[in-house]
Amino acid sequence: MHINVSKDSKALGILAGKKAADLIRAALEEKGLSTIILATGTSQFETLQQLIQEPQIDWTRVTMFHLDEYIGLSDKHPASFRKYLKERFIKHVPIKSYHLINGETDSAAECTRLRKLILNTEVDVALVGIGENGHLAFNDPPADFETEEPYIIVELDDLCRRQQLGEGWFQSLEDVPRRAISMSVNQIMKAKHIVCSVPDKRKAQAVRNTIEQEIDNSFPASILQRHPNCFLFLDEASASQLSSGYLKFQDE
Repeated sequence: MHINVSKDSKALGILAGKKAADLIRAALEEKGLSTIILATGTSQFETLQQLIQEPQIDWTRVTMFHLDEYIGLSDKHPASFRKYLKERFIKHVPIKSYHLINGETDSAAECTRLRKLILNTEVDVALVGIGENGHLAFNDPPADFETEEPYIIVELDDLCRRQQLGEGWFQSLEDVPRRAISMSVNQIMKAKHIVCSVPDKRKAQAVRNTIEQEIDNSFPASILQRHPNCFLFLDEASASQLSSGYLKFQDE
């Protein structure tokens, strides 16, 4: 795991966006096309803003999947991840194709549809974040480390739902959906490269668990320790609980 600690979330996002862009350009040069996975939420604001500004990416040769979506939430709702990606990414670049998760249709059928689309697809870069409870996508603890299904239906725990409320996406906890469709842990781990953006002090404990705990589904993001090409971008606040021995490995 390559760890980079920046001064603040803006600097973090710039570096993460540049890294993702470099990896996409490399895939395009090597293969003529690229497939990426995008995350949403407040952790991705600066990263995506930088990515769409990056030069010399032929987006007409890039396909995008995304990580998760609430079940039963309209794509007009401010918290909709489809809405988020349309407004913050899709409308800004001439993307070749994109596959958004529809949480308003039959969930099992939607998982099957997405499975057929991503099956046997080589993902070059997955942009992800880490939740306050250590989740990857909506794989809350204890996360399923075994399933090989690319997309699964999950129950959201209270810490996850409270994070969504705290970030301002919903008016009350009762408004936060209890279920979602999520990309599975194993599907995320199949990406050739992972760019993980994690700003803010409220995620400092989750960051420490990710890096310093033994790999365990109680700390879902700890699985990233196994990935050979994971780039973890932190700011001083999110890195504040790390032991000094881990910080010496940060990229300059």
